[in-house]
Amino acid sequence: MNIFVSIIGLGFLVLVHEAGHFYTARAVGVSPRKFYVGFPPALIKMRRRGIEYGIGAIPLGGYVKIPGMHRPAPSDVDVFFAPALAEAPHLLAPAERIKHSLAEGDMVGARAHLPELEGSIDATKFAPRAERAARRGLRELGDGLGNDAYWRQKTWKKVAIIFAGPGANLLLSVALFFALFLIVGGTATRTVEIVSSDRPAAQAGLLPGDEIIAIGGDPVQADEISGRITSSKGKPVQLTVRRQGQIVDLRPVAPRKDQGAYRLGFRLEAESLGPGAALWQSIRLTGIVTKEIGASLTRLVRGEGREDVASPVGIVQGSSNALDQGGETYLWVLGLLSLSLALLNLLPLLPLDGGHIAFSIVEGIRGRSVGREVYERVSAVGIALVLLLFFVGLTNDVGRLSD
Repeated sequence: MNIFVSIIGLGFLVLVHEAGHFYTARAVGVSPRKFYVGFPPALIKMRRRGIEYGIGAIPLGGYVKIPGMHRPAPSDVDVFFAPALAEAPHLLAPAERIKHSLAEGDMVGARAHLPELEGSIDATKFAPRAERAARRGLRELGDGLGNDAYWRQKTWKKVAIIFAGPGANLLLSVALFFALFLIVGGTATRTVEIVSSDRPAAQAGLLPGDEIIAIGGDPVQADEISGRITSSKGKPVQLTVRRQGQIVDLRPVAPRKDQGAYRLGFRLEAESLGPGAALWQSIRLTGIVTKEIGASLTRLVRGEGREDVASPVGIVQGSSNALDQGGETYLWVLGLLSLSLALLNLLPLLPLDGGHIAFSIVEGIRGRSVGREVYERVSAVGIALVLLLFFVGLTNDVGRLSD
């Protein structure tokens, strides 16, 4: 059950991301063609005001189709209509007229020739494969040549549409942190609230209500406890607690590495915060985590920290473990995952959102669109890097599961 809830949570984060793109696109005058809960193929769909809404068969995340992400190129005609042209050579003349207009940069002329090609296709019977490709080509060219095509928009509009996805995840993380700081509390105390079963803290004999006063014989303050345990690097540590007025030395236990840090498996009580303090702490935490993620990426570029990379398999497993520790812990993890999704998507690599933002800014400075072939080459590099990270993370996760 925990695995299922974790998968749904991860899908929810992706859905929030796509909803950010969708609503911002509509706000700036670009009408998305599709918005799905889950991924196609569609189980249920309906059309309203030119937008197809649906529920996809793959129940994770969401899907938004923004029209005309790239400026149409002559090669698009060949790609989409090659099967139809092979069966109906009489389509060649209208297709060539569209190609010529696109090659000349005459988007108005290409759009004017499109109805002629569509009429010829309507009057011709094709094999199913050629029919599907031709109809898709008409839709894609129509979207790319339309006034609301993404590539036609002003730079600020394009950046706003793309940034809105990571921005929605960023706002969600801040909202989750704010709610948790407000409800659960913020500043930690030295009093133990929860001890996870089958974890080192439970094996050492730590109990809820214990007040941790020393680690390894050295007195500690509340804000030092986590750091002292993490700095042990997995070596046994001994907690000294105050229990019902008595000083008790627990038996030494070795912390376990969990989500990149060594932990014993307990949570401290926290003091309640007011709305203002909760908001400040949520923003502060967002900044701290952002800085740490940036440092982790820097270490990864230098060839360090490979073992900290996780794939969706590891993310789901970590979320499931957080659920074992209670709903509050799971929401903290969900907020951190939402923030991570936002920051990783802002990396200046295609096909990530950060890559599209970078290209939009470059196009704004140049005053014209970057060629499709440049997009494809840069995207190939970005996809290769993303797949490499996925492979490293999956390798790590398989190793952790087999331990």
